Amino acid sequence: MQEKKFIPGLQETVEDRYERNRLVIEDFRKNQGKVGGNFATSPILLLTHTGAKTGQKRVAPMLYMQDGDRMIVFAAFRGSPKNPDWVYNLKANPIAKVEVGTDSFEVKAKVLTGEEREKLWTTWKEQRPSYVDMEKKSNRVIPIFALEPTGKK
Repeated sequence: MQEKKFIPGLQETVEDRYERNRLVIEDFRKNQGKVGGNFATSPILLLTHTGAKTGQKRVAPMLYMQDGDRMIVFAAFRGSPKNPDWVYNLKANPIAKVEVGTDSFEVKAKVLTGEEREKLWTTWKEQRPSYVDMEKKSNRVIPIFALEPTGKK
């Protein structure tokens, strides 16, 4: 029997994460962009990104913060010391697709830095205090991306 691979810093296996994400994605699409459970009252989007190494399309559900016409996403990975794979994928292939509610459109991902990053990160932690603990636990700078609509569907 193959040994389960745990995500660094988390009590969750890679297989558990894939299954949980699969269920959230299924729920989101079945219910016009709404999900239940822990995400019932949270702003959630589905990000379809392209694998940096494989070129395969991947879908990741994630919380986001609206900032004008762009969506801001935070790669906290629940406090893991490593970044989620989508960080590397967006850096290599910044054109992606977002599903929000019943809308679907193309975005261009941009890594935020400096004062802009700090302002949005502070606002996010004020809205979601659990991210303060995730940041401490991770012992890394949490990457933050702006997903800017390109105008294409």
